[in-house]
Amino acid sequence: MYRLSKAILLGGILLFSCSWGFFAHQKINRLSVFILPPEMIGFYKKNIQYIAETAVNPDRRRYAVADEAPRHYIDLDDYGDSAAYKLPRYWKDAVEKYGEDSLQAHGIVPWHVYRMYFQLKEAFTIRDPDRILRLSAELGHYVSDAHVPLHTTSNYDGQQTGQSGIHGFWESRLPELYFGEYDFFVGKAEYIKNVQLAMWQVIATTAQKKDSVLLIEKRLFEKEGSKKFNFETKGRQTVKVVSEEYARQYHQLLNGMVERQLRASIKMTGSIWYTAWIDAGQPDLKALINYRPTEEELKKRKEELLLWKQQTQKAREHEHEEN
Repeated sequence: MYRLSKAILLGGILLFSCSWGFFAHQKINRLSVFILPPEMIGFYKKNIQYIAETAVNPDRRRYAVADEAPRHYIDLDDYGDSAAYKLPRYWKDAVEKYGEDSLQAHGIVPWHVYRMYFQLKEAFTIRDPDRILRLSAELGHYVSDAHVPLHTTSNYDGQQTGQSGIHGFWESRLPELYFGEYDFFVGKAEYIKNVQLAMWQVIATTAQKKDSVLLIEKRLFEKEGSKKFNFETKGRQTVKVVSEEYARQYHQLLNGMVERQLRASIKMTGSIWYTAWIDAGQPDLKALINYRPTEEELKKRKEELLLWKQQTQKAREHEHEEN
């Protein structure tokens, strides 16, 4: 059962917010542009507004498109102990072991990021600027989601521990309050030898933080629960929010966790963009800044790409037979 259905059954309302919040997703994508090498940064900076704004599209469609929600998370606890280290790394192996329906029910974010990396590499290969930009923006969204601890557990909004609302508190309220205090100098994008394995390492590292996210807030609430909420006026509405004082205490107790996860999201997003570009043969992106290929050109390039894939597959099969 997908999380949308779970949320409805748990109380008739959605118990989770958009991952990282629109604010943070847009900031992550924007900052990822600046860690790219000179050969890439001109193209991405020219389209940085689009890259930032389109970052939130996966969240906008997650309640309307049936297959969208599972792409944002993976409930590791549904698979037993040490699942982050034991689950099959590649989609084909995972499907053979668990079945696609079961995998979709528990979330597929690490596998989906790998799929999108391939799609982005193909977009670079056929030099389709519109597709490069759309896939880059959306890939950044899923990479960032994989860095959110509550995206690795079925207790994604604290509903199993009496902490409903912690999802939005951790990934939306805290970044919005403290983003300006963070250091986002993360170094240059780096080539990733194996994107799929790298994403599983991200998942394993992220999952280790899940218990702290929940336990620290639970202990704080036991002491300061009466100070947790207040009301703020936003536009013409007065809304109930986690108070700045309570948020400050929680943020301090987390000891930089939100900042570290944001930094890691930026570094991994830019690095996967860079890796896809390298693996596509480092096409000249400067030539694509103001260029829009015709449908006929794109069709021809796609046919060439398909032919290359078929030839590569035959070569691999031949090597396998000889071995």
